[in-house]
Amino acid sequence: MTQLGNSSSPSGHRPLVRIGITMGDPAGIGPEVVLKAVAEPEIQALCVPVIIGDAQLLAHTARTLNLQCGYDIVRRGELLPEQLTEPVIFHLDNLDGFIEPGVESAAAGKAAAGYIEAAVELCAAGSIDAISTAPINKRALFLGGYSFPGHTEFLAQLTSTEEFAMAFVAGNLRIVLLSTHVPLSQAIRLVERDRLVRTIKLAHRELQRWGIERPRLALAALNPHGAEGGLFGVEEASEMTPAVESCHGVDDLNVQGPISADTVFLRAARGEFDGVIACYHDQAMIPIKCLSFGEAVNVTLGLPFIRTSVDHGTAFDIAGKGLAEHSSMVAAIKLAAELSARAGESSRAVEV
Repeated sequence: MTQLGNSSSPSGHRPLVRIGITMGDPAGIGPEVVLKAVAEPEIQALCVPVIIGDAQLLAHTARTLNLQCGYDIVRRGELLPEQLTEPVIFHLDNLDGFIEPGVESAAAGKAAAGYIEAAVELCAAGSIDAISTAPINKRALFLGGYSFPGHTEFLAQLTSTEEFAMAFVAGNLRIVLLSTHVPLSQAIRLVERDRLVRTIKLAHRELQRWGIERPRLALAALNPHGAEGGLFGVEEASEMTPAVESCHGVDDLNVQGPISADTVFLRAARGEFDGVIACYHDQAMIPIKCLSFGEAVNVTLGLPFIRTSVDHGTAFDIAGKGLAEHSSMVAAIKLAAELSARAGESSRAVEV
């Protein structure tokens, strides 16, 4: 595909960033929350949305739920307009037959994977600046022939990214996960020194990319009360403390811990830390969802572009009913636009 950068606006101001928004699983609430989010004035004032999905299903969703649509359509293989100022739909035409809302299917999973692949292609070509993804269904993805536990691992393979991590943002609270969708017994085994050091360094680099010059990081303890000197576990002494100590004095890293998980997230939310490394999935998700469910944002760290997503799933039980809340989709698109614009400003500063 021919590279398409954002051209200068007639007034000389920096043009709005283009955010590719994948439709998610066609049988879930993705099409609904995407249409609702893109119609928000604050989104159109902040970026140019490029919806990546199926134009016919989006039009059907809009008619059924009385939502705004009617956007121009660009088909795969066609170039996005140079002077793009309004939302458009990048139509893949990869749905075979009728997709029933709320029902897992191979067709829906395969189509959802196609939207992700197309988004990565558009980012690599320079046609869009960042990606924001609506939710996918892991079983439908598997039925469609893809064996990834989620977006994070799929995007990492598509971009040949070796060091990556899932993170969540809710206000001042930024949490980076050491492991994601694995059994708790396996997650505990993954709390080892080298993996911790890599994750700490990745979090440091990515937060700098977000404009935080010297990120203040904290490592959440694995065991109750940080293991109480070995009474409740050995991982803090054998793996976690050595990992933190090995990071001191390296690349201006500022990391503390391990700090008891029953206080560290509150301290970070109050502004004491810029980011927290969590040991496993639910250790991160409980504070995030208690603090900001429906408004938190999932971010993949380590990719060559900004990628954000919602903090919820496909919600098959309410798909197609017009009941889906789109606040997390709005938050995800806004963060993608803000981080992308910030990264662009940093690049221009380096060039100057």
